Amino acid sequence: MTSSAPQTQRNALAPGLLAAIALFVSPLFTEGLGATIILFVVAILALIVAWFAWQARQWWWTVVFVGVAVVWNPIFPFGFSGPVWIAAQIVAAVTFIAAGALIKNERTTP
Repeated sequence: MTSSAPQTQRNALAPGLLAAIALFVSPLFTEGLGATIILFVVAILALIVAWFAWQARQWWWTVVFVGVAVVWNPIFPFGFSGPVWIAAQIVAAVTFIAAGALIKNERTTP
């Protein structure tokens, strides 16, 4: 028995949760290789979530996550530190979780 309601899928949920985990553990890595790896992970996952938002036609999330990718870029890091940076990481983690839960695509059958 099939329902007539369209089924949706949340493609951005897994990358959003992974990025949130990385951001929540990032205060443990303030310098060195660990901090660089966190920057890479967050920037890449931000671009992945932005792509899923674009595909779902929720462009406002695309703008947000392109901005996150720029701020957390590992190639030209801004070098933020202190309590404001830790607060920004927590806000970004919550944003990733919210986007993962809210970005939905209609499921297509092959």
